[in-house]
This record gives sequence, C-alpha cells and structure tokens, in this order.
Amino acid sequence: MKEVQRMLYGGDYNPNQWGEEIWAEDMRIFKQAAINSATINVFSWAKIQPSEEIYDFDQLDKIVEMLSKENYEIVLGTATAALPAWMFKKYPEVGRVDFEGRRHRFGQRHNACPNSLVYQKYVARLVEKLAERYGDNPNVAVWHVNNEYGGECYCENCEKAFRVWLQNKYQTIEALNAAWNFDFWGHTVYEWDEIVVPNVLGDAMSYDSTAFAGLSIDYRRFVSDSLLENFKLERDCIRKFDQSTPITTNMMGSYKGLDYFKWAKEMDLVSWDSYPSYNTPWSYVALTHDLMRGLKDQPFMLMEMTPSQQNWQPYNSLKKPGQLRAQSYQTVAHGADTIQYFQMRRTKGGCEKFHGAVIEHVGTENTRVFREVAELGLELAALQDKILDAKTTSDVALVFDWDNYWALEYTSGPNKDLKYVDQIHQFYRYFYDQNISVDFVPFDADFSKYKVVVAPVLYMIKEDMAERLEDFVASGGTFVTTFMSGIVDQSDNVHLGGYPGPLRKLAGVWVEEIDALAPEQRNTIMFNDETIGTTSLVSDIIHLEAAQSLGAYTDNFYATTPFATINKFGEGHTYYIGAQLDQASLTKVLTNVCTTAAVTPTIAEKTALEVSYREKAGKGFYFILNFTQETQPLPQIFAGKVDLLKNQALTQETTLAPFAVLLVEA
Repeated sequence: MKEVQRMLYGGDYNPNQWGEEIWAEDMRIFKQAAINSATINVFSWAKIQPSEEIYDFDQLDKIVEMLSKENYEIVLGTATAALPAWMFKKYPEVGRVDFEGRRHRFGQRHNACPNSLVYQKYVARLVEKLAERYGDNPNVAVWHVNNEYGGECYCENCEKAFRVWLQNKYQTIEALNAAWNFDFWGHTVYEWDEIVVPNVLGDAMSYDSTAFAGLSIDYRRFVSDSLLENFKLERDCIRKFDQSTPITTNMMGSYKGLDYFKWAKEMDLVSWDSYPSYNTPWSYVALTHDLMRGLKDQPFMLMEMTPSQQNWQPYNSLKKPGQLRAQSYQTVAHGADTIQYFQMRRTKGGCEKFHGAVIEHVGTENTRVFREVAELGLELAALQDKILDAKTTSDVALVFDWDNYWALEYTSGPNKDLKYVDQIHQFYRYFYDQNISVDFVPFDADFSKYKVVVAPVLYMIKEDMAERLEDFVASGGTFVTTFMSGIVDQSDNVHLGGYPGPLRKLAGVWVEEIDALAPEQRNTIMFNDETIGTTSLVSDIIHLEAAQSLGAYTDNFYATTPFATINKFGEGHTYYIGAQLDQASLTKVLTNVCTTAAVTPTIAEKTALEVSYREKAGKGFYFILNFTQETQPLPQIFAGKVDLLKNQALTQETTLAPFAVLLVEA
C-alpha cells in the first residue's frame, strides 16, 4: 500500500466553483500557509456527467494538473454523494423514501437509495472512469469515496433487499419469528414477503422508538450493511485500476447510523470530520478522536474541521484566538496524521456560504483566521515526519458497540433520558481528566492486552462475549460495567434467569429491580468509608451473591442495599456500578479501579492540563495543552525540556495560557 510521506495539511477545495483566474491566486495564498494537500471532486458528479452518456473531464483535468505541478497531495473524491438531476428525471426510483414514507425528488445530498441498481450502475461507471484516468497519478495520495455516508431509505428496493438479508441471517421464517418475539401482539409472519420495513407506516412508533426492537435493530444493521456495500462497490472499482493508493471515506465520530467498527475492516485508513460546537466539552472532542483511532487501532486522517466557525449549528461561535491551533494539536495528540479543513475558500452561495474557510469572502490572506492557519501550517511543515504514524498505547479499553447503541435507545423504559454515548462519555471523562490513555474497542476485541476493560450499559450480550470477559477477568484483568448490562441477546430478547444475565456470575450480583428516577429525583448513598454521594436517572436494587458492597443507598425503600460492588473472580476483579453516580462518587469508584489494576496516568504529577503521549521508533512525544480558562503551571517533569513547536527551552517558571500548546520529546 502506498504511504503518505508527510503530514497532510489542506482541505476541501472547490475550484470548479470559481473562474480560473482565482486558481492561481489560491495557489499563491495557500503557499504562505505551507498547505500541501487538497481534497477535490467531492460533489462534482453533475459537472463531470452532464447527461446519461456524456462525460466531461476537461475541468477536473486542469485542476489535477495544476495541483500536481504545485506538488500537492491530492485527496481525490469520487463525487458520488449527490446525484445529478438527469438521473432523478429519468430514473425517479433512485431517490430515497424517508421514514414518513415519502419518495424524495432531486435535491440536497445523500439522496440515493443504496439498494437502487440504477444508482449502483452509474456509480460503478463513474468511479471506474475516474480510477482509470487518475489512478496512476503519483500525486493522488488518497481516494475519498462518497462523503459522510448516512441516512436511511424505506423504499420497495430496500424492503425487498431487507427480506433477502433476513433470509441469509435467519434461514427460516420460524427462526425470525422467535428472534423478534413476533408472538407478541399477534405479529407472526408466515412468508418472507409479509415483512415490512419499520418506518412510521409499519412498526415504528417514532424515529427513535419501536414496537419491536428486534426488527428495528436488524433494520439498522441492514442499512449500515447496505451503505457499506456501496462503499465496497466503489472501492473495488478503484482497485481495478489502482492497487496501491489508500481508500477511505469520511466518518462522523459517534454517529449513530453506521457500525463503524464493521466499516473500518473494509477501509485502508479511517478519516473523519470533527465539528464540535461552542460548548462541547474538550473531553468529548478527545473521545471522538480516540474512537476514530480505535476503529483500526492506528492513526487516522482528520478529513474536515473548520478553521473558524460552522454554519449549521444553532449557535456558530467563532474560534477564539489560539483555539484553532490547540484543537488541531489535540487532534494530532489523539492519533491524527493530517489536519484538513472544510473549506479552503468560502463559497459564495448555498447553505454553507457562512461556513468558515482558509480564505474568507474578502478573498485575501489579510485575516486573523488565515494568519492562524499559516502559523499552524509552518509549524507542521517544520516537524516534517517526526510524529507521522506515531502510535498510542493504553492500559484501559472502553467498549463501544453500535448494536448496544441502537438497542439501548430503542428500549421502551426504564428512563427516556438514558443515552448510550452520554454513558460512555462520563467514564471516558474520568480517564481524560486523569490523563490516562484509553483505547476504544469493539465487543469482540482481544481484551488480553489491557489491564482494565470498561463497558458501561452493556445492555446487549452477543455471541461469546460473556465467556471472553470471564477469561479476561479470571486471568487477572479488571472489568467495569453498570446498570442496564447483560439484559438482552442480539435480538433484544431478555436473558432469563435474573439480571445481569450472562454477566451475573462474573459480577457476583443479582439485580432484582431497576428503579427510574425523574429529573428532579435523587437517591443518597454512603460508601463504606462513610463518604456521602447521590444517584440519579437509574438505580438498581442489588442482592449480593459472591460480590462485596462498596456502599449502600441511604434513602428510598431500598435503603441499605448496595449501589456498587466488587467481585473477586479468578485472579481479577469485576466492578458493578448499579446507579448513575454523581461525578465525585464515580471518580471515587474509578480511582479504586485504577489502584486495583495498577493503572497510572501519562505523567504522575497532578495537572489541569491535557497531557497525551505518542511513540514512534522508540521516541516518545508529549502533547501538553491548556483547555482551561486560566493560565496553568508547567508540570515540573517537563522543566529543562524544549518545546519542539517554538524551539523554546522550558523552565520551572514556564506557564501555559489558555489554548497554549507544547510538544516535548521524552
């Protein structure tokens, strides 16, 4: 596989929206920022193919030639994320049918039915022509397939394809009826063509609720698989003409719609688009980077971020001075080997005309945003390949599973405010605040290389997961799980025999009931050392079997019963947290976990700074960032070192202002 030899710095470039007299000016301005890459042709299908039988590559040829002469690394889009108007006019069946049952006409993007044979036919033709024409260009560094895959279709094509997908999975209609518990409400089906898609006209109660979770979860799986087949189709078309250039598509962090761990197996590298809002916690921004790194357990591409502001969020605040630089280095600290923007020149029309850009509407380099882009670009250029492909090693794994994501949030009860990613984030935030590195892993990961495996709300237990967790703990590992874990199988049918189902022996507890607390309600708790705390959202009523209590509720009718436990299992331990703990109480439990498992922070010194570590060829690099609103002292372990970004010596008196960044070699 062809490898990129330098950190890509650039972004989404659309010269086709401008006259050619602008192109040379762009090249002049970009050079001042050490920009070395451009993502092109992402939404150019209508330009390239103005009618069914005509293809016109003249303008794209000029763009590719210009960028090649300037020695740019080209991220070449396949242009398949928005269909041309002629296709809708002649073949209206390519349009999606939405959740409400309406067939869409020409408009917007991500507008194609993934199971339309017409769409697939013309996608394959276009991509093969692109690959044949540009696949041997040495400046084409990465193929960028489609764009931000997502959304659902509920049309006749998808319904028929879903039935085939189900036949392949269940083999018999009897097995399907059992899996979906279709005896409930008399839903038994006797022929495959009696199955209908779960939209608002079928068994969906709303977009986020359903009468039959087994059916709706399977449709989520099917949609993710259908779009993945579209990606694989394009990938395979490229490979007919280009066997060595990496192929990717841009993901969207914790996006609910696609099983990204499954997708990552089909991709050469992971890329994604990072757009936090004005009030997104920096811990959550870091979480999404680490999730993207975890998909293939390797560095990723940042395909898009904004240099200044978004346009599509409710409140599109400007990045503060220094924020762009700090946010970019946080991305690199958590595994990125590129920094790329949307967009390079601010478009003059359409819904993204106020989305930030390297070159603003004024059309010159004389802007605050450009000066910050240039400062960062020159720093990255000076680093050359020093940190390119550096790795991250962690003692802690956090399980992220899209089946659990879907199943937990389809569940009718116990509390509508129980959200999967929120639960993941509160655990991640503890490790982030302690500067303890975390790997995100799928449910079928190899747990043996970790000291601690954390799986909050592991609602759905699939295949041999319980057995593998038992092996991990019995061999000396520490496992942490919570309420709403071990409840159902892969079809959302309850594991009978008492909660937490297959995890009951491992946790050493039986959960008799699950109480839901309204937003205004709280339970008080007391740890064994008499520390007081509170719980909210959900409270398990726990009976000890082999486990020991870490503390008990002190009010409600289940006062004196445990809220959290620890169970010795073989050579290791399982922690079960049966309630939504306040932050201080969760910190207390997880600190105990880390002590038990001998997990230590990246640096021993306590600090409010974010400190991350990557390693390459035996050399280590510390990224030190200040995301607080106050100036912070430098951890003394770094006194006497040199900041590689500014080539400045660090002393005991060095401080970091808000958004300050240091890069130090170990």
